[in-house]
Amino acid sequence: MAWALKLPLTDEVIESGLVQDFDASLSGIGQELGAGAYSMSDVLALPIFKQEESNLPPDNENKIMPFQYVLCAATSPAIKLHDETLTYLNQGQSYEIRMLDNRKVGELPEITSKMVKSIIRVVFHDRRLQYTEHQQLEGWRWNRPGDRILDLDIPMSVGMIDPRANPTQLNTVEFLWDPSKRTSVFIQVHCISTEFTMRKHGGEKGVPFRIQIDTFKENDNAEYTEHQHSASCQVKVFKPKGADRKQKTDREKMEKRAPQEREKYQSSYETTILTECSPWPELTYVSNSPSPSFISTHTTFPVVAEGNGSPNDQPEPVVPAVENLLPTATPQDAQQWLHRNRFATFSRLFTNFSGADLLKLTREDVIQICGPADGIRLFNALKGRAVRPRLTVYVCQESQQAREQQQQKHENGDSPNNTFFVYHAIYLEDLTAAELTEKIAQLFNISPRQINQIFKQGPTGIHVLVSDEMIQNFQDEVCFVLDTMKDDTSDGYHIILK
Repeated sequence: MAWALKLPLTDEVIESGLVQDFDASLSGIGQELGAGAYSMSDVLALPIFKQEESNLPPDNENKIMPFQYVLCAATSPAIKLHDETLTYLNQGQSYEIRMLDNRKVGELPEITSKMVKSIIRVVFHDRRLQYTEHQQLEGWRWNRPGDRILDLDIPMSVGMIDPRANPTQLNTVEFLWDPSKRTSVFIQVHCISTEFTMRKHGGEKGVPFRIQIDTFKENDNAEYTEHQHSASCQVKVFKPKGADRKQKTDREKMEKRAPQEREKYQSSYETTILTECSPWPELTYVSNSPSPSFISTHTTFPVVAEGNGSPNDQPEPVVPAVENLLPTATPQDAQQWLHRNRFATFSRLFTNFSGADLLKLTREDVIQICGPADGIRLFNALKGRAVRPRLTVYVCQESQQAREQQQQKHENGDSPNNTFFVYHAIYLEDLTAAELTEKIAQLFNISPRQINQIFKQGPTGIHVLVSDEMIQNFQDEVCFVLDTMKDDTSDGYHIILK
């Protein structure tokens, strides 16, 4: 009889709890966007709800997922039992995510000894913000031009291959990894939870984010589009050291509670295990990736644009040539110029800007819009400025006639006249003797092999061998007269800098 009475009561409690959880997850919808912004029917009709219903994994408690991801950050102790864990992160700090192979022996042999691709996203936990994600991220981009929401700390990561970041996806990174080898990826989240919270009375309460990892294997076309596994966890991001203070506050708050109350809360764990979830619905990023097959040999992060020509076509590229933007350029021409000169990331910001509009921007304007690094680069490109060389040397070749005239004047005791010399500029970047030899050979159209040694005329007419260290101590814009001396032991010449 006791069993018969107990079962309905338990179902009632479970049903009541589910209703409360569902109502809580929808609470506050429309409050920050204005009254009447959403109705219950509108919310349930949102695309993300339909997407999640269709993509939910099968209900099988005994199923072991092929991969497991562990975020090396402690969970909060102030989370009630049966609620999802919450982890606090510091803005800009590197956190390790361990990518673990969880397969049984013989399971999924098609990915054995093969790479898989994982995409890491920082997304909104709140469904209302998920629905307006595009607008939220565009607003963040305007407030933080040139910054990213999510980055990979490549030097600290282990086992990660070909990391990539799409410039238009500020909250997403991707990479390849071998499940059979140790793989640890370090991530940095640069946005804080309060950046997406409207100001309220008495302060702000940050919104929670989700860190989600979606993993894909190769299909028959060598494209990483076949979904294998997805998992996520709930996080909040604070200003530097704010997460440590919040963790300490939660711990002290729990210690003050009665033992019976503490039993209602989860223990704090040193690491956070990402739990299985449905794939992120915006899978368009997978198909629109710059190179889904990952055949490229790029090894740097973020993604580096391709060059403008082969070395054979540009024999002396001191600085890559930048095409000047004309004031008469239309907005369409300006967009093409931005793409050709590797500023496609900012093309959307300058959609309606003509050439004249862009050229009127000051250095401070461009830096404020694009950030310090890209802003300076764009400003220099707009003004057609080349990078200043490390060292400029002026040289001229002393003619035989000039030498004879100078010697005759000296023997007769006459003062030397002002002989006219034409100088050429040599720009050095590496500051080495080999570079100087090559530049002098190019200047006078001879082979560098014909120059055996370069000497500098020192005190009392001595010849000092020019070394890398000597060139590094040259004053900028120093002037030399070049004299040549035949090498008796070979067909080459010695160059003397006077």
